[in-house]
Amino acid sequence: SLLSILTFFLLLDYIPGMQAFSAWVTPPLALFLGLAFALVCGQAHPKFNKKTSKYLLQYSVVGLGFGMNLHSALASGKEGMEFTVISVIVTWFIGRKLLKVDRNTSYLISSGTAICGGSAIAAVGPVVKANDSEMSVALATIFILNAIALFIFPVIGHALGMSQHEFGTWAAIAIHDTSSVVGAGAAYGEEALKVATTIKLTRALWIISMA
Repeated sequence: SLLSILTFFLLLDYIPGMQAFSAWVTPPLALFLGLAFALVCGQAHPKFNKKTSKYLLQYSVVGLGFGMNLHSALASGKEGMEFTVISVIVTWFIGRKLLKVDRNTSYLISSGTAICGGSAIAAVGPVVKANDSEMSVALATIFILNAIALFIFPVIGHALGMSQHEFGTWAAIAIHDTSSVVGAGAAYGEEALKVATTIKLTRALWIISMA
């Protein structure tokens, strides 16, 4: 039944008379429904998901690089490089020195915050030999912040009168996961989506040097 529901929503645009309802299926709504389902029904097939998601995240990061424009990547990478380096150092310092978070969790959250959320954590985790508890804390922290940002960033952007380019740059730097960056950018406008996605995908390449 769950597969039937998912198929229905995926094909909503192609069902006569249902196109108007597809506008309601937004990234924030999809994220909220996913969280609600997990809390109410529990995680389906946890062992399979744990093993599969680890490799899917790593392969997806590699695949992102093949779809990027080299000149755009270099330009946006240069623009966001300073923010990436600073955010890694500052986040690690706050977690490790001020909040006394353990070493591995600090590294994981710093990587996820600075680069691309869950993908960076999945790549860096095996390198620092993080255990399941440390991985879970880091991923939960990143995903909760992503969920909040996906809802409030467009509202704040409009309230501050940000341009499409300004919002796209801000979203790409401040929101952690690529999927949430794309969702927030799409909610703000077409140009914001383009700018945010380009900068975010370029920052994802920092996974290599971070690991």
